[in-house]
Amino acid sequence: MSKTIIISNRLPVQLQISNGSITAVPSVGGLATGMKSVHSSGDSLWIGWSGLTDEEIPEELSKDIDDALAQQGSSKVRLTAKEVEGFYYGFSNRTIWPLFHYFLEYSEFELDSWNTYKAVNQKFADAIIEKIEDDADTIWIHDYQLMLVPQMVREQRPNIAIGFFLHIPFPSFEIFRTMPWREEVLRGLLGADLIGFHIYDYERHFLSSVKRLLGVEVSFNEIYFDNRVIKVDSFPMGIDYKKFSDAAKEHTKRDPDKLSELQKRLNSHKKSDPENKFLLSIDRLDYSKGIAKRLNAFEYFLNKYPQYKEKVRLIILAVPSRSNVPQYQLLKKEIDELVGRINGEFSTVSWTPIWYFYRSMPFENLIDLYTSSDIAWLTPLRDGMNLVAKEYIATRTDKTGVLILSEMAGSANEMNESLLINPNNFEQIADALYQALNMPIEEQQQRNGQLQKRLKRYNVEKWANDFMNSLAKQRTREAANVSTKITDNQLKLIATDYTKATKRLLFLDYDGTLAGFHNDPQKASPDDELYTILDALHTQENTTLFLISGRDKDTFTKWFLHKKYNMIVEHGVWISRNGEAFSLLENVKNDWMEKIRPVLESFVDRTPGSFIEEKNYSLAWHYRKTDPDFGNLRATELTTVLTSLIGTDDLSVLNGNKVIEVKSSNVNKGRASMRMLGEENYDFVFAIGDDWTDEFMFQELPESTITVKVGRQKTAAKYFVNDIKNVRILLKKFVAAL
Repeated sequence: MSKTIIISNRLPVQLQISNGSITAVPSVGGLATGMKSVHSSGDSLWIGWSGLTDEEIPEELSKDIDDALAQQGSSKVRLTAKEVEGFYYGFSNRTIWPLFHYFLEYSEFELDSWNTYKAVNQKFADAIIEKIEDDADTIWIHDYQLMLVPQMVREQRPNIAIGFFLHIPFPSFEIFRTMPWREEVLRGLLGADLIGFHIYDYERHFLSSVKRLLGVEVSFNEIYFDNRVIKVDSFPMGIDYKKFSDAAKEHTKRDPDKLSELQKRLNSHKKSDPENKFLLSIDRLDYSKGIAKRLNAFEYFLNKYPQYKEKVRLIILAVPSRSNVPQYQLLKKEIDELVGRINGEFSTVSWTPIWYFYRSMPFENLIDLYTSSDIAWLTPLRDGMNLVAKEYIATRTDKTGVLILSEMAGSANEMNESLLINPNNFEQIADALYQALNMPIEEQQQRNGQLQKRLKRYNVEKWANDFMNSLAKQRTREAANVSTKITDNQLKLIATDYTKATKRLLFLDYDGTLAGFHNDPQKASPDDELYTILDALHTQENTTLFLISGRDKDTFTKWFLHKKYNMIVEHGVWISRNGEAFSLLENVKNDWMEKIRPVLESFVDRTPGSFIEEKNYSLAWHYRKTDPDFGNLRATELTTVLTSLIGTDDLSVLNGNKVIEVKSSNVNKGRASMRMLGEENYDFVFAIGDDWTDEFMFQELPESTITVKVGRQKTAAKYFVNDIKNVRILLKKFVAAL
């Protein structure tokens, strides 16, 4: 039976060791809650670090820990203290976290930490491989600590379904490119079939980095990499809406004598001055959360609107986080000093402007704060989502309350009814606080009503299910969009048919099929191995070989004429047989080139790295060496210009692999190959190519033809092979067959 394997840095359970026994208690964190529906439905397993290093686990309790975790559907990855330091506190939180949150000044690029990160990611991958039973299993990997794991698993289980979700922002290309190991990280992520982000902005930044750094083809939100189609999409994470809403409803019904001490204190202050307003700020103590700026902005507000002194109180709950990282220690010191200075400056005998809590609070006290606070004020400088904003709205059972939210938080994209502010603009923040304090109840309820409908509908369970459904659809779509891969067994059957045939015809594309692409097309010349293969096929009895290419005749004359191969070039304009000079296969004109050439030249002038390849009867604009985004933009623009310019002329525009070519409409590889086929009675016909221009062959040649696409893409061909290496393996089978 297939199962779902969930992988994250930490397991969704807390281990408790007491009196020599182990118990595993489920966590209540956002990810643990979000994955509950996936983890609890059907057969599933959660793999992660237990939170205890190898040094902290007594050997005699190791099996007890495994048993306790197994009861919670979990399995641990063992880490040493040194690995935790280098992997988690090192590369994950001193390199990736600050870089992805745009704090370049805090980013450390240490080779030792990177090596530990790789080694630990391999540990996680190995733990997954060990638990996979068959390729029907589904793998879902979570967050920035494990970005290399998808490809590590893919290398060992190429047919398994793998999803990855990043819970923090993905930075712009200009930021991401500063990481020394940027290509390795991207390739690690591209091992997944589906890569998810909270919002489109992060998705867009990722796609830009993939195009610019790896130079791979990206079409909308699909990446063509390693002969696979990888989908990238956004899935805004929700919350367990019912849990928070129900807790708030129960809270309002609670008897006064059963209230928590915190709630009694909050009520006491409210009773002493009913007009007093509570502003709530809840964050982990992290420099990305903008707590220091928020404190300075609060000071600015009190000075700009002094009438609110003794009328508002800011409640700050800062949850300790990564206290052994230097930047976090400095941040705590800064916040402690700011709170002390502002309270010292503004406090009166009966009023302290800031209540500051540096600790985590139980769920009950969070509900106390959410339901008692008139305003939630959340101003992260950069935040992947920020679920606190959603939790606050879910607890407002009477729909009152105002949410002031940083536009830099991912949740701002779906919470437009809140007051969105720039966390660096103190003037705007002060005015937003004033607006919130004076917002009519009706407006509060109207805004929150809209927010609650949306949050209730797209809750955390729907987020998880949407991702899993999208992953399943992606696997189905990918399988439907490609032909059948040639297996070893199929290759043997094809070779057998080749041997038995009495007359064989082979059509072989060149660029991307027999040889790789090059920034300068003239440098992609054949190597000795290719010559050896082609010589053998060309001299085989009862075998007719045609090299069929979009290349110009002068280049192929230089490379192949002395070999006396049969050649068709410029997509079917010219033909050469047995070493004879090229002659026209089609009656075409080239007087149109004088009109089109200036257009292409203008695009060369405006697109650094592009150039024109002039053939006898076609013009090609190459943009492989351009900036990927800019090149694609210019290519789209040029296609539009050429299409409108050509009009009804007997010309067509071909969009190839980083090239746009203008040629005669009545010339293509399908037409040329069919003419060659009609000259003899062949009982074995074979055609192979990588470009969409080769699709003309695949479509035109008879159904009995063995058609092969190079690369895993949508095609009319019956089969596909992964790359040029596999093409040569296939052709060597033909050589060995006779």
